[in-house]
Amino acid sequence: MDFELPRLKLDANGLIPAIIQDQTTGQVLMMAWMNGDALDRTIATKKTHFFSRSRNKLWLKGERSGHVQHVKWIRIDCDADVLLIGVDQEGAACHEGYYSCFFREVEPSGVKIVGEKVFDPEKVYA
Repeated sequence: MDFELPRLKLDANGLIPAIIQDQTTGQVLMMAWMNGDALDRTIATKKTHFFSRSRNKLWLKGERSGHVQHVKWIRIDCDADVLLIGVDQEGAACHEGYYSCFFREVEPSGVKIVGEKVFDPEKVYA
């Protein structure tokens, strides 16, 4: 890196939440965790990389599905404990096939699906 980032406030596991947003529409697509390596790779490649807590490893968004995120900007919140990343999304962000992971809306009568599926996850992740 040719510049120095402000000191980020990582959690006890060395992670920081990253909120991913469609840079054109402003729609929130997903939230995932990053460690220093994931952030460095994201900056270097301009594609989002994250740290999987369940698999304990780095991963490139879209490495299996091909639905990559092209990074347009990265912002740091005022407390330096959350990242906001603007992307151009190829395909869908959600592994369940929806454009955004936030495809369910809570209503007084229950939960309603408000997103449309972009792909069939059984075909992509078979």
